Amino acid sequence: MKISEEVSESIEVSKERIGELLVKHSALSRSQLEEALETQRIEGGLIGDILLRKNYINQNELIKVVCLQIGIPYLLDIKVDEIDSNLVKDLSINYAKTHEILPTLETEYTVTVFMSNPFNYNVVNDLHMIFKKEIKIICSSSHRIQDAINRVYERANRNIVDSIEDESFDENIDLDGPIDILDSSADEAPVIKFVNSIMFKAVKERASDIHIEPYERETVYRFRINGVMTEILRQPKKTHAAVSSRIKVMAKLDIAEKRLPQDGRIKIKLAGKDVDIRLSTIPIQAGERIVMRILEKNNTILRLEALGFRGKVLEGLQDLGARKHGVLYVTGPTGHGKTTTLMAILDRINSPDKMIITVEDPVEYEVPGISQIQVNHKIELTFAVALRSILRQNPDVVMVGETRDKETAEIAINASLTGHFVLSTLHTNDSSSAPTRLIDMGVQPFLISSSLVGVLAQRLVRTLCNSCKQKTNLSDFEKVVLDVEELPDSATVFKPVGCAKCHGTGYSGRTVVSELLIVNDEIRALIIQKVDAATIKKAAVRAGMRTLRGDALDKIFEGITSVEEILRAINAEESH
Repeated sequence: MKISEEVSESIEVSKERIGELLVKHSALSRSQLEEALETQRIEGGLIGDILLRKNYINQNELIKVVCLQIGIPYLLDIKVDEIDSNLVKDLSINYAKTHEILPTLETEYTVTVFMSNPFNYNVVNDLHMIFKKEIKIICSSSHRIQDAINRVYERANRNIVDSIEDESFDENIDLDGPIDILDSSADEAPVIKFVNSIMFKAVKERASDIHIEPYERETVYRFRINGVMTEILRQPKKTHAAVSSRIKVMAKLDIAEKRLPQDGRIKIKLAGKDVDIRLSTIPIQAGERIVMRILEKNNTILRLEALGFRGKVLEGLQDLGARKHGVLYVTGPTGHGKTTTLMAILDRINSPDKMIITVEDPVEYEVPGISQIQVNHKIELTFAVALRSILRQNPDVVMVGETRDKETAEIAINASLTGHFVLSTLHTNDSSSAPTRLIDMGVQPFLISSSLVGVLAQRLVRTLCNSCKQKTNLSDFEKVVLDVEELPDSATVFKPVGCAKCHGTGYSGRTVVSELLIVNDEIRALIIQKVDAATIKKAAVRAGMRTLRGDALDKIFEGITSVEEILRAINAEESH
């Protein structure tokens, strides 16, 4: 029996009351119904809500009988094999799972969709916008729809890799120039098409990383989008060796070496744009785990204001950028925009009368007027070696991509003491921890005190989708976690919902949360005394520093981001 025939047979409009239908079509007993009806007579309310509150029925049972009553078909058996996997190509798996929806049948004028909640009219409107057709609803249970979603999306992605395990590789393939992954001929091997499609999808969805993780029975593909890991698809384990070999061939790595970690680089061209992919492989028990870091080559450097800096922090960065000497550090976890911020500062101060040289790993932005050096560990061109050579060029401004060791830190600090303005990044949780981190590296406190002019700590947080965010109130628990007693009069708090525009995540884009520590005479004295980070932080706050937590609260109260996102991106210890 076809889906359309089964739907026609399942439509049965009933005039019976909800309670009677639940007794017929669920585990609800007559005595439980009578007890609920007595509660309704005393307290009022809907009989369905009362039965749910008493745990006599579940949500799926209630929806099923409501569907029977109003004439919406309810099917328990979802025939996945009859669903055309092309129907889900414009619908992300995250959105489908979040709202428990699955397109199942398309005609000239209609699209029939499985839903666990037929009264979610926002989702119905979203689907109407996506398919440009009338949406017809079939109801089913939540877990059956979730299972069907997994199987349909797996089939949609598996079609292209059915024969991957049988393919061989040409190790002499010409990979000297960039590979245009849009120029795929029809006779290409399925593994090539599959790898190209993964890279295309990652760039299209603005993912920063592709993770390929082999396990005992399957390989999981995940993207990091806006700092959050998102599962894209799963494939049979037997395909992993071919995919791994193809990617290693593209990066000119040894495809036979699977016992040791390897690092490589892939250059591709996508829709006229150059994309640089940094590849890292490590051996794990089930195979080789692969991570590809995506760097889109462009000359578009965002201004500090566009990154989310404002107020005293923006003014402070502008003042520091005008310094003739000193060291400015930007701190924060990997992937939170430190290099982007440094390049925005350099772009602001870049002018014909200044000589600016950078040493980076990798060079993410190519900027006219700035000399940029790429670190190359294979020929021992490290940060320290490059920095020492840079100083012989007599630059005005030097940017060091990362301060990893004592040697690099001391060269940078000595450069600042001899009349250079130096910018670099450091890995610490907050701005006040930077001096103690440098001391831990072995740098003398008096050198730090003499050269350090400021430390910017930052995190990237996701911004709420303006199309679907909803106003909400802070719960008592959230007030305790955020250490907030009363909200400002102008505060408006929103929560994420999820729609087609944001792929069901509730977020679109990212902004920066930051704190800027300006080194004054009191803080210089504290650094020489080797005091702890907490003491330095208190002195900075007295001098007017707005902390990470304070900036985060401002962005919550202005409706830019949510409480959940702040708690995810900035843990409680760092926030307080």
